[in-house]
Amino acid sequence: MVARSSWRGSISFGLVTIPVKLYTATNKREYVFNQLCQNGHRIKYKKWCPTEDREVPYSEIKKGYEVTKDNYIVFEKEDLQKIRLKTTRSIDIKEFIDEDELNPIFIDDSYYVAPDSKNGNEKPYALLVKILNDNKMVAIGKVILKDKEDLIALRPYQRGIVMHVLNYLDEMKPVDEIPEMTGPKSKLDPQEISLGKLLVQKYRNKEFDI
Repeated sequence: MVARSSWRGSISFGLVTIPVKLYTATNKREYVFNQLCQNGHRIKYKKWCPTEDREVPYSEIKKGYEVTKDNYIVFEKEDLQKIRLKTTRSIDIKEFIDEDELNPIFIDDSYYVAPDSKNGNEKPYALLVKILNDNKMVAIGKVILKDKEDLIALRPYQRGIVMHVLNYLDEMKPVDEIPEMTGPKSKLDPQEISLGKLLVQKYRNKEFDI
């Protein structure tokens, strides 16, 4: 079955524009269970206001941002339309870094990036793949997906490019919040270290296959 692209646009840096398409890189294996009553009927939920003790119709429901406990700033549909980011259909590259500088912990999601032959020549795409491969580099940039500006990384993968959506630094939990990860408190014996290394070598596999 031929995969369908989820986004079309271009990679842009300097005066270079490369038409591309995005494809989701994963098929999540999820088993969804529905809640049923004892007679096998699907459970449904009502939109309920506990303060007014009544069901609220969809037409009356609004969105709000909680500033303090039970204190909200209410947004109308018109307000949400105004603050919604308009997609530029462009992956804007800001810088190039060594591939070792990209810490995998920042990766949130991944997409395959393919050349869009209908909207341009594939040669610039092939050139970018080769440059990234030869120099072992990763491109860092930004793109608007789903009305949200995402930080992304482009890196060579097999015969093409993969795009990783990254978490920002302030979205990551500091490891200092986990006291057990401050380092080993007991002294390691040299013999234990040697035995540990032998055990790791025994289970070492040169090819990673999930």
